[in-house]
Amino acid sequence: MTISLVGVNSLMSNSYLQKFKYELSGPEDAPKLVFLHGVMGSGANWQKIAKAFQKKFRVLTYDQRGHGASFKPLDGYSTEDYAMDLKHIIDELGWDKIILIGHSMGGRNALHFAYKFPQIVLALIIEDIGPEGNKAAMQKNIDLVERVPTPFTSKQAAKNYFDNEFVKTLPGMPNARVLAQFFYANIVQFPNGSADWRFSKKAILASLLDGYLKSQWDAVKALSMPTLFVRGRQSEVFSQEEYNQVLDVNPKIQGVEINDAGHWVHFDKPDAFVHTIQKFLQKNLGFDFLSRDL
Repeated sequence: MTISLVGVNSLMSNSYLQKFKYELSGPEDAPKLVFLHGVMGSGANWQKIAKAFQKKFRVLTYDQRGHGASFKPLDGYSTEDYAMDLKHIIDELGWDKIILIGHSMGGRNALHFAYKFPQIVLALIIEDIGPEGNKAAMQKNIDLVERVPTPFTSKQAAKNYFDNEFVKTLPGMPNARVLAQFFYANIVQFPNGSADWRFSKKAILASLLDGYLKSQWDAVKALSMPTLFVRGRQSEVFSQEEYNQVLDVNPKIQGVEINDAGHWVHFDKPDAFVHTIQKFLQKNLGFDFLSRDL
């Protein structure tokens, strides 16, 4: 039986899962598949990709702490905190084995979870993020968030800013308008008419500081479950050199580079991304996929 369930955090519940905005879909008795979004993202980022797996898997997507409509504590934004959230969630759901997919920050969180709880992870897929600390990339992202003059007087004022001024502050950046659209999608209007970030700005900055300053090479070297690193060939986040090094330090890790894709591989090339995961799961876990239609 295929069941979809959408949950929103509630102050009236003692359930850990109810601290999060989440969605469960697919047959309840099917293998379990979890997607973790990147920094400033939400579970909805996976909607199109998750749909491709709902016939064969019980799929969980959720807004991680500090993001979207999930709870936003004042602190606790390390990879350890994010990983323990997932552990509490799957314990509550009664899941003992999962296939774990993470993009960007979600990939780092997934890597830490697999390192800490290898007995739970049947297979691990990391999308366009490596284990190396990258202070320059961290600072670049922090600068992008800090330059946005929130709060805005209205949602329309925010739109005007991202359509015009924001793009002008990024001369020469090829994806400036895409980034502007992504940022604007994270702006919400409040009852008093003002508009501000959907996520906790403090959470984002703390996540960037933790995620980009800490190296996770020990975790990469220790991985023993089937693991796939997916890189966008035009990625500015996960370098070719770092990608090659990941494959060199652990021969059990497989890698795929996808053409005409940047950091958001599953957005730039969704068909190729889905097909890559299906092929990996079929080869390593024996799943049979008859169709890769989205």
